[in-house]
Amino acid sequence: MGDKEKASGEYRAENIKVLEGLEGVRHRPAMYIGSTGKQGLHHLVYEIVTNSVDEAMAGHCDTIEVTLNKDGSVAVWDNGRGIPVDMHPVYKRPAIEVIITKLHAGGKFDKKNYVVSGGLHGVGSSVVAALSKNMKVVVRKGGKIYQQEYVIGKPKYDLKILGECEKKNTGTEVTFLPDETIFSTIKFDFSHLETMLREIAFLNKGVKLTLVEESSGKKEIFHYEGGVVDFVKWANKSKDPIHAKPVYFIKEQDKVAIECAIQYNAGYQENVLSFVNTVNTPEGGTHVAGFKTALTRAINDYANKNKINKGENLTGDDVREGLTAIVSVKIPEPQFEGQTKSKLGNSEVKGIVDSAASAAISEFFEENPTVAKRVVEKAMEAQQARNAAKKAKDLVRRKNAFSVGGLPGKLADCSSNKTEESELYIVEGDSAGGSAKMARNKEFQAILPLKGKPLNVEKANTVKVFSNEEIMNIITAVGAGVSEQFDATKLRYSKIIIMSDADVDGAHIRTLLLTFFFRFMPKLIQEGNIYIAVSPLYKVRKRIDHYVYSDEELKKIVAKLGGTVNVQRFKGLGEMNPEQLWDTTMNPKTRLLNRVTIEDAVKANEVFSKLMGDDVEPRKQFIAERASEAQIDI
Repeated sequence: MGDKEKASGEYRAENIKVLEGLEGVRHRPAMYIGSTGKQGLHHLVYEIVTNSVDEAMAGHCDTIEVTLNKDGSVAVWDNGRGIPVDMHPVYKRPAIEVIITKLHAGGKFDKKNYVVSGGLHGVGSSVVAALSKNMKVVVRKGGKIYQQEYVIGKPKYDLKILGECEKKNTGTEVTFLPDETIFSTIKFDFSHLETMLREIAFLNKGVKLTLVEESSGKKEIFHYEGGVVDFVKWANKSKDPIHAKPVYFIKEQDKVAIECAIQYNAGYQENVLSFVNTVNTPEGGTHVAGFKTALTRAINDYANKNKINKGENLTGDDVREGLTAIVSVKIPEPQFEGQTKSKLGNSEVKGIVDSAASAAISEFFEENPTVAKRVVEKAMEAQQARNAAKKAKDLVRRKNAFSVGGLPGKLADCSSNKTEESELYIVEGDSAGGSAKMARNKEFQAILPLKGKPLNVEKANTVKVFSNEEIMNIITAVGAGVSEQFDATKLRYSKIIIMSDADVDGAHIRTLLLTFFFRFMPKLIQEGNIYIAVSPLYKVRKRIDHYVYSDEELKKIVAKLGGTVNVQRFKGLGEMNPEQLWDTTMNPKTRLLNRVTIEDAVKANEVFSKLMGDDVEPRKQFIAERASEAQIDI
C-alpha cells in the first residue's frame, strides 16, 4: 500500500482484539491448516512467516530469517516492532500471551496496525502453538528482551525479562516443534520452504528472506528489488520469451493495490499466478477474472485500432496462449472461498482490477508498440490454430460418433452411471489393456488403453493437441472438457487412474499424461481425482505368492523367507494374467494408489517446463542435480 495507508507506528496491547475459542484446533487441525500431512506441517511455518510479512507490508520490517534447527524445530525471526508485551486491558495478561493462547486474537482485527494482512487472520500463532509440543517466543521491544514458552498452546511460565538491548533493536523470534502425535511427518523439506520464501520475497520487493538448514549447512537468501517483474522473468526462465521487457504496472484504487507483470513466451501454455496479500490463490478468483477481461479487451482494442487483425475478435484463450503473468493484489478485507484461501471472492475487486489493468496495459502498448505488435501477432497465431483445432476436433467427434454414445471405441466403459463410484483406468498398451479389461470389475471400473506414448503437450500447439487421437480419446472419456470450458459436473469418473509399467518407459508415459492433465485439466489434480496405480516389480513364490514393489522390499522378504526362492521380475503389466493384475493393482481392497497433488502451482509449473519443454539446458541441470537419486532399471 502507499505511504498514506501506512499502518500506525504504535503497536500496543489495546490494539489486540479477541474472538473466543481455542478448543477445537487439536481435534480438527485440518480445518485450520488444510491437512495433517506434509502440506499442513509446512503451513505452520507459513503462518508464522506471514506474521513477519504483515510487519513488512506495514512498513516496519525488512529482514526475515527461517532456520531449520537440528532438533527438528523451526525458528522464525524478524526485525519488526516486536509483539506487544504490555498488559491487555480486558484480559489482564500480557498481550503476547493473549495472542498465543486465544484463537482469534491479534493486531489484524485493529486496522490501525495492519491495513492489509495475510495468514489466517488472527488464528495463525495460536494454531501453531496448539499443534506444537513446544513453542518459545522471544521479543525485543523498548530496550528489553522478553521470553515466554508454551506447551501445546498453554503457558509454561509467566512472561519474563531475559535482559536488555538497544531500544532500536526490535523484533520477534518464534521457535516451535510440531507435535508428532498430530502430524504424519514432522520432518521439514528445505526445497518446499525454499519455494515458499522465494515467492514471498518476489511479492514483497526489498524484503530480505533467509532460509538456513543447520544439519546440512544449506543456506539460501531471497531478495528481489524488482519484485513481480523479477518473478515473471524467473517463472519464464525455462521458456523462450518473445519480448525482453515485461509489461508492468502498479496501481491503487479504493484501497486496493494492484501489481502485475506480464511476459509472453514462444510456448503454448497459459501460466497466471495470482496472490492476495501475498497468499497464493491457485484457483484464482475475482482479481484474476478482472485481469483476464482487461487483457482480452486491451489486446483487441490495440489490434482493431492499428488494423492488425482481420475482423474477427480474439478470444480470451487466444490472448493467453504463451502468457506468463503475476497478478498480486493487496486489499483490507479479503473474502476467501475456503479456509486455506484458494480463491478470492470479493465481488468489487473484479471491476477495480479490470479498470486499472485495462488502462495500464493499453498505456504500456501505446508506449511500447514493438512489444504490443508481437503480443497481438502471437494471439492471432493462436486464433488461427484454434480455428484449425476446432475442425480437427469436429473430425474426431464425427469419428467417435460411430461408437456407442459418442465415446471412444477403445473404451471399455463400466455399467455404473454414478460418478462418485466409477473409476477410469488409463492403461499403457493394448496388451495390458486387454488384461485389465478381463481383470476389472465391470460394474465400476472402465478401461481406456493407449497406443504408444502420449503426445508431449508442453511442446505442441493446440492444433496438434486436439488432432491427436489418443488425447481426444482421453478428453472424450473423462467428459468434463478442457481449460476454460472444463466443467466438473460433467465428470464421468471420480477416480482417473494412470496404470503403466514399473520401468523407465512407464515413468515417461506417466509424466506425459500428468503434463496433459496439469496443462489442460488442472482442476482434476487440485480436486484429487488423478491417481497413479502402483504395480509390483516382483513376484516371490514360497508356498504362496508374495508381490513386491521395490528392490529394498525384495531383499527383506527374501531374507525373511530364508535365502534363495522363486523370484519373477515383472517387465510389464502385459506379463501379468488377469487374476494377478486384479490382485495386485486393481482390487480396491488390496491395491496401492498414489494420489497426485499440486502442493505448489509455481513449483509444479517450473518442473513441468524444465522436464517437458524445449529448453535443453535447464533439463540437463535438473537431471545432473538429482543424478544421485536415480534408480537404474535393467
